[in-house]
Amino acid sequence: MNAESLKYTKDHEWVNVEGNIAYVGISDFAQHSLGDIVFVELPKNGAIVTANKVFASVESVKAVSDIICPVSGKVVKTNDALNDEPQLLNEAPYENWVAAIELSNVSELETLLGYADYEDFCKKQ
Repeated sequence: MNAESLKYTKDHEWVNVEGNIAYVGISDFAQHSLGDIVFVELPKNGAIVTANKVFASVESVKAVSDIICPVSGKVVKTNDALNDEPQLLNEAPYENWVAAIELSNVSELETLLGYADYEDFCKKQ
């Protein structure tokens, strides 16, 4: 997966949409800011999630940080590899998603940033 093809939030999550499923992860900017990730609290399969609300968290050597869901829908799959290897989010943040969400409101995708706008936003951080 390449960073230029994704959508982003100002909270540093990314979204890759395939059909009506949105794969959500944290950006390279986020993982650099966090430092070494040592634990990921994944959402429950089947959970109903709401855009702009906390749906998971990551713990790093620096702090525990919330992951804000960029879209609303139902969690249909979690990346269970993160239970044993949370550092995958540091090693390859765009290849390792946190959860797959069946979209309930496709129009929410229009509020997300494209790559260039996200890069500009990060430069101002």
